[in-house]
Order: sequence, then structure tokens, then C-alpha cells
Amino acid sequence: MQARTRFILAVIVLFLLMTGPFLLTALIIWVETQDEGRQQLIQVIAPHLTLGTMLTALGFAAGVGVVRALFRQYVQGLLRMSEHLRLMLGANRGFRVQPDGPPEVQALAVAANELATQRDELLTDVEAQITRAKESVELEKNRLAALMSELTQSVVVCNLDGRILLYNNRARTQFRALSDAPAVAGGGELIGLGRSIYGVFERNLIAHALDTIQQRLRRGVAQPQANFVTTTKAGQLLRVQMAPVLSVIAPPRSDAAADAVAVVEPTQGSAAAEAADSEPAVAPERTLTGFILMLDNITRNFETESRRDQMLHSLTEGNRASLANVRAAAEMLDYADLPDEMRQRFRGVIRDEVEAMGSRLNQTANEFADSLKARWPLEEMLGADLISAVQRRIESRISLRTKLEEVDESLWMKVNSFSLMQAITYLASRLSDEFEVREIRFRLSGAGRLLHLDLIWQGQAMSTETVMSWELEPMQIEGESSPLTVRDVIDRHDGEMWLEREKVRHRAFFRIVLPAATPQEAAVVNNYLRGESRPEYYDFDLFAWSDRSHGLEDRLLSELTYTVFDTETTGLNPSQGDEIIQIGATRILNGKLLRSESFEQLIDPQRPLAAESAKIHGITSDMLRGQPTVNKVLPAFHAFAADTVLIAHNAAFDMRFLQLKEAQTGLKFDQPVIDTLLLSAVIHPNQESHRLEAIAERMGLTIIGRHTALGDAIVTAEVFLKLVPLLAERGIRTLREAREAAEKTYYARIKY
Repeated sequence: MQARTRFILAVIVLFLLMTGPFLLTALIIWVETQDEGRQQLIQVIAPHLTLGTMLTALGFAAGVGVVRALFRQYVQGLLRMSEHLRLMLGANRGFRVQPDGPPEVQALAVAANELATQRDELLTDVEAQITRAKESVELEKNRLAALMSELTQSVVVCNLDGRILLYNNRARTQFRALSDAPAVAGGGELIGLGRSIYGVFERNLIAHALDTIQQRLRRGVAQPQANFVTTTKAGQLLRVQMAPVLSVIAPPRSDAAADAVAVVEPTQGSAAAEAADSEPAVAPERTLTGFILMLDNITRNFETESRRDQMLHSLTEGNRASLANVRAAAEMLDYADLPDEMRQRFRGVIRDEVEAMGSRLNQTANEFADSLKARWPLEEMLGADLISAVQRRIESRISLRTKLEEVDESLWMKVNSFSLMQAITYLASRLSDEFEVREIRFRLSGAGRLLHLDLIWQGQAMSTETVMSWELEPMQIEGESSPLTVRDVIDRHDGEMWLEREKVRHRAFFRIVLPAATPQEAAVVNNYLRGESRPEYYDFDLFAWSDRSHGLEDRLLSELTYTVFDTETTGLNPSQGDEIIQIGATRILNGKLLRSESFEQLIDPQRPLAAESAKIHGITSDMLRGQPTVNKVLPAFHAFAADTVLIAHNAAFDMRFLQLKEAQTGLKFDQPVIDTLLLSAVIHPNQESHRLEAIAERMGLTIIGRHTALGDAIVTAEVFLKLVPLLAERGIRTLREAREAAEKTYYARIKY
């Protein structure tokens, strides 16, 4: 029964108790007296009746006040305490009831807090034991995540429905590069847990590869795989290797074998076991549950190979005619009676054709060198490791001593290690051969975003012209030649090289300037993550996705995929021209907040920004200048939120801005919407505030980045995850039940 209804009934009962006896007595006297007596009685008791009525009314008012005070202290106070107790039980273990109200209620609050403290101690002990039990599992999981993160190849794992279960950072970067759309919000709509791989690849292509693997599995192939090359929407060539994810199902024993094992007696165990084990072993069945895609972008390789084929074709076909002309001219020169004029003409033919052949050979050699440079892979490595490898190469190849001098072992560089080692070894070789240098020292230091790699020696000085000639000549070391020059290698690394002298110490050194690289661990954090990363990159529960294909309205809240979003705007009146200036969103999948899969983008509203709104969200007009317009951002956000349920706090406000853009963009956000403000009113109807800050405080959540779109979206997502178990306690488990409960709240009648 509702608390308000109970209060009204209490007031009615109080009224009947106070006025009932008085009215009943008057009625009895009225019935027992004669008409003449009634008149006399009225004249006598009328003044007393008036006074009694006034006293009754005053008493009733005082009684109502007393009932109301008792009701607020005991009934409503206990209801609030009940909500607080539920918070302590589920959403916020650290929450405690504030002793308030009459002494009895305060004593109850103190007892509840003491019980909660004891419960927390027990739970802490249980959680510690569970944590210790999970350590081995977490260790293996983190090893898998570390392995996936360090792979240089793009890896994507999908279930049979094509939903992404796992991917590494390389795949995320490559998918963004493959998109033909302009970069919006970091390309977060292209790849994510639970998203479909068919947004990148044709469904028929994947189906054909899966069919090939199935056939190979049926034939008993040990390592069934499928390979194909495809073109993305952006025109990139991808080489894809598909491998199956198999589950091993042990075949059941026959009934006879099972019975043999079941009837084993202690004295007959050996014979019975031998009888049971004599049955032929059956190989476990391998069932396909998903597939792994390993991707390589071969666009540049294909273009390079095509250019190389063209070079070979021009070299062979172009020189074929020249060789024929030279051969014919040479044969004519063999005739002794050939006139001098003709002899000179044939010699000219030979000279011209040889020059043409030489020109073609030089051009082909240059193009081949360019193709070599284009194929160079640049990898991140520690500068100290490169220097160590160069030392070993110089000492073994040219027998030149090497030493280290001030090498910063924390510096990373992104280089082609082989070509750079080749160039440094070549310089050391020239120093040894031409200036009789007997020792080389290495120095490595940082200079902001650059690295200074110094090759130091002591001895005779050299001219700048000599340095330039060494830079521009093809490298030759101990009989090994290369079409590349030192300058080619330096340019390929976007670096510089020059000669410097230390007159005081009678030394000179080559300074090679190279770009610094961020260590891979830090790069991953800075580029992709907003919190702990690796556990959020995989979710193997999605293998059962196809088993939960019920109607969306009847799906459990814990099973749905959500996009939690928030907007920042120029003002509070969308119908009067206010515009969105920022959209931030994150995703919830299988009850987990995927902080790493976020969408955050500023938007140019193409209208002035109110100073009052800038004070709230901190976004200025300068920050919005040059940002994409809403026509470019909303399609990317629509793709990011596809096939998910939308969640927002005070969702009516944000959805109104999106709805007003439907005609302009042609996009409709027609998926179900959940409002955490309404759900909070369902769970805690007796709380005074349902602002996001108040809810987060009740749930024990820390607010970071408030009044930024992504910051508010993350807080809203954490609030929703806390609300789900509280809703389940009230019997609200499905999307339909949550929406129906929200529609009954007072706040659901607010319109924008």
C-alpha cells in the first residue's frame, strides 16, 4: 500500500474516533425526545454544541498534526531507511544510515550500521579469498592480453554470428586506417566488442571461408585454415588468414561401458575397470564455435610489386630492341668493303643504343632503390639495443674497437634497424680505411622529440666535401654493396646528419638526428585507454550470443548492449535554435563498462556560444572553431550506437536535440532509450534529489570529468550498472519491465 494512501486512511480513522461518539450520542438523544422537548433541548444545548464543535475541530487539527509528525518520523523515516539499507546491501557498501528522527528510529539506524560493518568485514574476507583463488586465472588472462597487445599483426576473434569477441590494438589502428569516412571521434564506430565484422567484410566472403574450414574439418585436416584477399570500402587490399576456434566435446561412453564402471565393487575394481577400458577409444569431437582473422594490409606491397614488374618489363622489352639494333650494326661493321660513311652511321647507332640502354639501366636502378626504401618496415626499439647491435657488427666485420660514452638507455627510436646499422657500419669502415681510425665511440642523448646519435673518433680532421661524398655514394662494405646511400637512409628516417669537431679534446663526430619514439607501453595508454585496458579488450561470454536472440523488449537488462551518451549544448532550448557542441559516449557489454571503446567529438555549432553555457562545460568558441559540423558527426555516432540500447541521464533533453536533426541528417535514433533519472525515481521514490551528482554520491561513485560529455556518460554508465541489481530486487529484470516502471514515475511527465 502506498505511503500517501496510508496517511489518508489514518486521518479518516482519527476523524471518526474523535467525532463518532459525539455524533452518536446526539443522534440517540434526538431520537428519544419528543418534538416539544427537542425544541427546548436545542435551545438549551445549542451554545454547548457550538463550543463542542469548535473544540472537536481544534482537537482534530491537533490530532492531524500529531499523526502527520508521527507519520513523517516513523513511516516515511523508516521508508527512507529501507532505501538506505538497500544501498548498503547492494550498490554502495560504504554507505551508512544517518541516525535521524525519534530515539527508537535512531537506535534502529545504529543497529543497522553495526550489522553493515560486520557484513562488510565478512565480505572483505570472502573477497580476499576469492581474489587469491582467481590469481592464477587472472595471470593467464593477463598473459593472453599482453600477447595480443604485443603482436605486430592485426588479430580479430569473432563468434559464428560475426560478433567481435577480441581484438588487439593493431587491429583497432588498422580498421581506422581502412575507413573511407573522415576521421570523427577517433573512428570509434568501426570496431568494438560485440560489433559485427560484416561492417568491414562482405558476409558472403566470410561465409565461403567458413564453409572451406568446415569441409577441411570434416576431412580431418590437422590445421584447417582459409586464406583470401579482399578490398575494403576505402580501396585498401587486405590479405586475410582465417583460423577456426574449436571446442572439444568428449564423446559419451556407451551404456555397456558406463554400466561396467557403475557396478565396480571394491574387491572387483581391477577387472571391472579393465572391462570398461577395453572399449575402443573414440576421438573427441571438434565443434566450430568461432573464427580468428589475422589481417595484413598489402596495398603498399602490391603497388611496390607492380612497379617492380613494370621496371623488369621496361628493362627487358626496352633493351631487346636496342640489343637487336646493336647486333645488326656490329654485323654490318664486319664487312671490309663497307663505305666509311655507312661505317660511321652504324657506329653512331651502336653508340646511341648503348647510351639508351645505360640510361634505362640507371633509371631502373634508381627506381629499385626507391622501392627498397618504400618497403622498409620501421619498428620501435631501444636506442641502446641498436647501438649494441652496431657494436657487434663493426667489431666482427671491420675489426674496429667500439666503446660507449653517455648512452641514455631509456630512449626509444622508430627505425629500420638493418639499414641504419648498414649506414653506421659503412661510415665506420670509411673512417678506418681512409683515416686509420682505430676506435669508435657511441653517444646517445635526447633532445625533445629528437634523438642525437653521435659516432665519435679521435684523429685527423676531414673536410665537409669528404662527408658529402660519403653520404651520396652507394654503400660498399667488405665486398657487400647496396644501391642505397647514407643520405637515402637518413632521409627515409626523416633525420639529418652532419660533422662536428671538439677542438679541445681533438675529436670529431658524426651527429645523426633521428625522431624519438614513445615506448610501446606508454603509447598504448595514451592513444587508446581511459583506465585499465587489457581486461576490457575481450569478452568470451559473447560466444553464446546466438543463444540469446529473444525479442529485445523481453531481454534481460544484464544481457543487452548499451550506448551510454551525453551531450553538451549551446543552451537549454533546442526548439529555439540551441545546438549540440559535444557528444560523448561509451559502451556497456555483458554488464561491463568498456571505457576503452568511447566516442568523444567536439562539434562546430555554426552559431555563437552563450557565455553562461561556457561557464558550465568549459568549452569555448576557439575550441569549436574548425571542428566538424553536426552533419558529419551524427552519422559516426549513429554507427557507434547501432544495434544497442541508448542510455542517458534526463534522456528527454538529449533525445530532443537528436530528434530535431532527423530531417537535416536523414538519421533516426529509433532504438529503445533508458533514462537513469527515471530508474532512480523507481528505486528511490522517497529521495529528494535525482540529479546525477546526488545519485552518484548515494551509490558511492567518484565523479571525474563532470560537465564534459564523455565524463558524464561514464558516470551515467556506472550509475546504471549499480541500478540493475536494485531493479532486479524489485522484480524489474527485462527492458520492457524497466520502461514500464519508468513511465509511471512523476519525472516521466516532464516534456522538452
